[in-house]
Amino acid sequence: MESNEAIENNTHHGHAMKRIRKALGMKQEVMAEKLGVGQASVSRLEQQREIDSETLEKIAKALDISVNVLREMQEDPVTIIIENNTFESGSNNIGTGSDNENIVNYNNPIEEILKLTQEKQELYERLLALEKERSQMLEKMLNEQEGKK
Repeated sequence: MESNEAIENNTHHGHAMKRIRKALGMKQEVMAEKLGVGQASVSRLEQQREIDSETLEKIAKALDISVNVLREMQEDPVTIIIENNTFESGSNNIGTGSDNENIVNYNNPIEEILKLTQEKQELYERLLALEKERSQMLEKMLNEQEGKK
């Protein structure tokens, strides 16, 4: 019954635990110490949709909140997206492999705009030079045509 309630109420005990822990500025290691478990266990708990009542009570006590807060906290889809796309150091959401594997270095946007403006100006200058060359060729052909008449 509790499982169905969690799904119907749009609650995720693990995510609620994680949100409150982060709001308190508490690291998983500290939470693990308070619960008397390892950091990996805290990480697994934060992934569980439903956590048994006894464990929820221990978590609530460690966070110094009411157990009902964990049971009834509604999940906000936007919050889930933001939480799952964090790019903190050591985050597993960046990708697989080393932390530096998927890092993209972005240049200063102002420098990029200046660079693009310079390229645009160079293209206009080349286009202008080609137009002048074309005008000269047409003028030369026109003069040749008039000379033949």
